[in-house]
Amino acid sequence: MNILITGGAGFIGSHTVRLFVEKHPHYQIFNLDALTYAGNLENVKDLESKPNYHFIKGDITDETLIDTLFQTHRFDSVIHLAAESHVDRSIESPLDFVKTNILGTLHLLNAFKKLWDSSFHTKRFYHISTDEVYGSLGETGLFTETTAYDPNSPYSASKASSDHFVRAYGETYGLPYVISNCSNNYGPNQFPEKLIPLFINNIINQQPLPVYGDGNYTRDWLYVIDHAKAIDLIFHEGDLGETYNIGGFNEWINSDLVKLLCQQMDQKLGRPTGSSEQLISYVKDRPGHDKRYAIDATKISQKLNWKPSVTFEEGLSKTIDWYLNNPTWLENVNSGAYKDYYTKKHKLNKS
Repeated sequence: MNILITGGAGFIGSHTVRLFVEKHPHYQIFNLDALTYAGNLENVKDLESKPNYHFIKGDITDETLIDTLFQTHRFDSVIHLAAESHVDRSIESPLDFVKTNILGTLHLLNAFKKLWDSSFHTKRFYHISTDEVYGSLGETGLFTETTAYDPNSPYSASKASSDHFVRAYGETYGLPYVISNCSNNYGPNQFPEKLIPLFINNIINQQPLPVYGDGNYTRDWLYVIDHAKAIDLIFHEGDLGETYNIGGFNEWINSDLVKLLCQQMDQKLGRPTGSSEQLISYVKDRPGHDKRYAIDATKISQKLNWKPSVTFEEGLSKTIDWYLNNPTWLENVNSGAYKDYYTKKHKLNKS
């Protein structure tokens, strides 16, 4: 099969691409990424020599490009991860999220629809979404696959819209689709604007750790490699027309998470216990900040036999170790030098 994975140079996408390339050598994997600020070819540098891996620099908002790629490569299936995903950025620039998350998804759906053949049962459009489309929870309860959508930020509203379009194309045109909604991901290669890599970076450099509001916001955390394994399962075994929630069974209050992170960092860096906690500062809350997210992952657990492979404490320790063992990656991201990798690689390929 020829499989298109969008956003494959990003955080979740790079782990998904790696899993598919290495686990399924009989598939041809096409990684389409625009290489915006969060797309980093260094994330998939180890795959460049693989015969079943192909990188394409391109933007899903470019309708002509998307149509050309589908006609040229005749993709059998799509795993759609490309998205603008940072809530703070969506508050500053909501139209960017509309263009990528909604219009970009529509371009992919339209191109896929043109090639779809009902007799070819292996085709599917797999759309990866977020738990933020469900809104905010109180102190109790969990998001299930039937929870009503109630997005509270431009980011979650754009993802909710893209989810609706995927389902609408399934109902209207018979397009074979599957959707998954995941909780907060963490792990290696995450761009340091998100909480965990940002705070790891700041602790290394002894910079402030800005915690929103009173810090009493709760999130369910999912180790990114476990998420990639769930994506592989859903792609191959998930029922068409179904939604699967993927959660880590790891609810943490932000303030408690940051303290655990500080403790582990002090230990790994050989610093006095409690020194990193002194960097914590509470800052003005952001608008529309959801109080609590929590995923009920019973469906994927029971139907596809998936479960997280690590506890949050174990996953966090692995994540910290990766950043400490890859200082050049972090330095390149912080300096912006990672953006030069594609240019250098492209020149080498042409020479």
